[in-house]
Amino acid sequence: MIRLAALFIAICAVLAGAGCTQEQQNKLSRDIQNWTGTNGVLEFYAGDKLVRRFLKIDKLSTAMGTEDGKPRPYRFGYGVLDENLNFVADPGEKKVYFEISDFGSNYLFFESPR
Repeated sequence: MIRLAALFIAICAVLAGAGCTQEQQNKLSRDIQNWTGTNGVLEFYAGDKLVRRFLKIDKLSTAMGTEDGKPRPYRFGYGVLDENLNFVADPGEKKVYFEISDFGSNYLFFESPR
């Protein structure tokens, strides 16, 4: 019975997606990723040298103004600071809040390969 319900939901999702525009499909995909998380990695570079890495990031959010509702020139999120840059969330490395300025930031965000 559970398999039948899951199959029905999957078929409905495919049919609903087929009737959507590309932009609507992209938004749906982003909404699903926001709900499930992406296990992202964020790296900061000074020239060609890696200087900071954050692991286990669910998403980057764009800050919005409280009064005008307009996007602000920075993004923010939460991730584990990989202090020794070994690509592993070691004991003692904690989840922290971070902000990224859109002005001259040299960073790379990607889904973790591990």
